[in-house]
Amino acid sequence: MNKNLDEDAINSENDHQENVLPPLTNAIIQRAKEGLAAARDPEARESVRESLANAEAFTQGNPHKQVNGELRRLLIRTIIHSLFRVKVEYPERIPKVSAILAPNHLSHFDPFLILAEIPAYPFYYILGDARTLYNKWWKRQFLSLNGGTIPLDRLWKEELAVIDGSRKDRKDLIDLANAIAQNVPDGKSLQTLRRLDRISQGILAQGKGLLIFPEGKLGSVEGELMPLKKGVAIYALRAGVPIVPVAIIGSKDLYFRKPITLRFGEPLIFPQSQRPKSSQVQTVLNALQAALIDLLPANYQEPKGIKLGRNFLNHALC
Repeated sequence: MNKNLDEDAINSENDHQENVLPPLTNAIIQRAKEGLAAARDPEARESVRESLANAEAFTQGNPHKQVNGELRRLLIRTIIHSLFRVKVEYPERIPKVSAILAPNHLSHFDPFLILAEIPAYPFYYILGDARTLYNKWWKRQFLSLNGGTIPLDRLWKEELAVIDGSRKDRKDLIDLANAIAQNVPDGKSLQTLRRLDRISQGILAQGKGLLIFPEGKLGSVEGELMPLKKGVAIYALRAGVPIVPVAIIGSKDLYFRKPITLRFGEPLIFPQSQRPKSSQVQTVLNALQAALIDLLPANYQEPKGIKLGRNFLNHALC
């Protein structure tokens, strides 16, 4: 891997630190404690290790654990359609070849909303937060059965808020902040970044697809977009594959039978570059951001009426 790629990859992982941290409420502190517990959970760490090993085995042409694409789609689609009313717009824009799907991000249900509606082939791998994916036993069982995940180690915004608070006036958070620093991998080492690049490029080279949320974390408002991270642009440029912008509309506040829309944009195609320059990466990000903003509603209105299961569904996958 070249120096330019290393620098861009590191920057893409560090961009989240520029965002405003959440206030130190009891809920934020509790979430940070949950994240620490997940980082210390040996079963969760083993699931992360196994998922990365499976993905890497595929890129090297070795046998690995992965469910049939049709079966995965059927299973996820059955669950999603039992919970929500999903409308899909412009599905014909999804390429039948290797590509990167790049949706906005409002809920932990988002990757499953996408996988439920796209064709089974090419098989898409999800790049997602390691502990959000594997922090509960039933999630580990479900994802182990289905395969197709590339877990990313990173510090949660709640953990960053605790660390920041401990350095200021919250001395009561020093022990928690130290434990987070000692136990939670941040995923920023060159070895980790190189491995992720190697896996991602190998998957795309094998004709599979990637599902990447370019905002890097959950958004807070329907119809609004946060700054995009560089990783999606770097992967697309190096592999020479199209990026398909996807607008997810209605998943921020969930309840039983909530109407949700998936709106697919025209594929964005850029010249392949094994050593993408910062200007090339920014050109891709600008085009993707403009496409996503164009797909998102300008004045989203939340439906009125009874919202059954709201608390459960909004927290089910946290």
